[in-house]
Amino acid sequence: MNVTYACSSCDAAVRQEFDEESKSLACPACRHEITLPEGAVSGERVRRCLVCPSHDLYMRKDFPQRLGVLLVGIGIVGSSIAWYNANLPWTFGILFATALADLLLFMFVGNALMCYRCSAQYRGVAEMETHGQFDLETHEKYRQIAARTSHIASSPPS
Repeated sequence: MNVTYACSSCDAAVRQEFDEESKSLACPACRHEITLPEGAVSGERVRRCLVCPSHDLYMRKDFPQRLGVLLVGIGIVGSSIAWYNANLPWTFGILFATALADLLLFMFVGNALMCYRCSAQYRGVAEMETHGQFDLETHEKYRQIAARTSHIASSPPS
């Protein structure tokens, strides 16, 4: 099992292996150490975030979203060019090919467990589906907390 997160001290991207016996995570760049909460990992299951105090995690496909958008963009541009040239078979062929590529990627790409609060990513974890899929309401709650916290920190004292 491994976790990828941004170090709270130096903001470096950190990828660390962990297991049930792990007691801490250390940033290789600045040596900042995070003590793992008791009971956060049981067997190969992550019960809560190891990086922040959040218990809210969700499962998503472990796929780069930019690549997915690029695939859709290629399909749109390619089929539009074929449509402009009045080539109906190529238009639908390109659309179906990009849809098939998307379906194949969806079927063969694994899942990752994500933290709503700190965006830590967990891979190789068992029972991810118990955390559920992405929930916009929970995401918005953490986004609003982050916005308020940054606003309070950036406003001058009165």
